[in-house]
Amino acid sequence: MTLAYDRRTVAAHLDIDIPDASFTVIVGPNACGKSTLLRALARMLRPRTGGVHLDGRLITTYPSKEVARRLGLLPQSSVAPDGITVADLVNRGRYPHQNLLRQWSREDERVVAESMAATGVTDLADRPVDELSGGQRQRVWLAMALAQETEILLLDEPTTYLDITHQIEVLDLCAELQETGRTLVAVLHDLNHACRYATHLIAMRDGRVVAQGAPTDIVDAGLVRAVFDLPCRIIPDPETGSPLVVPAARQRLTAA
Repeated sequence: MTLAYDRRTVAAHLDIDIPDASFTVIVGPNACGKSTLLRALARMLRPRTGGVHLDGRLITTYPSKEVARRLGLLPQSSVAPDGITVADLVNRGRYPHQNLLRQWSREDERVVAESMAATGVTDLADRPVDELSGGQRQRVWLAMALAQETEILLLDEPTTYLDITHQIEVLDLCAELQETGRTLVAVLHDLNHACRYATHLIAMRDGRVVAQGAPTDIVDAGLVRAVFDLPCRIIPDPETGSPLVVPAARQRLTAA
């Protein structure tokens, strides 16, 4: 699969398989094609060559509303309508489940309430989204994505703007969703978070996939150097046993 914007090729020769019920994390340096790949998986970008298949069928052949019922997306940058409240924005996650015969229901109320509780934004329900901090807004958008109640969830840098406590809370939530059978695909910048939480890892550089597989199978000092140009040691995470990347120490200048 080749991905491009106009005449500029961003990623080429991509051949990836997202395992069902996995927490797949895409890692790599800036501008390597991670978010572009996620856009293609979400049907927001049509590949120049090749295609994205969902359950053995080209995703472009599905009606838009059916895709929205099966696949949720938390984009990297989201803009809410002026003045919309948190509750109203999260409610919009239920749109794919509405039609002429099925209007707003108690089930919708339950899903929205659970999504807001899971992301810690219940107390913000009546606040305008544009008055929130970046971290609060990020959790609200995640709540809306959860409210779609899709079997597949795509997350582009879901921990952006979050402090360390909320980063771990969001990633713990992602792990819990995967353990209940959902398939998650996320772009993360923190390689140690990726190694700790991912069940499947895709490492990219310069628009190509360098390696993919379980973190314990593919992450070593050679891979980190090849992908990030970072000398490091890999040790077991004392909490989980997953690979833990320890960058090499800076060489201090010595006095003449």
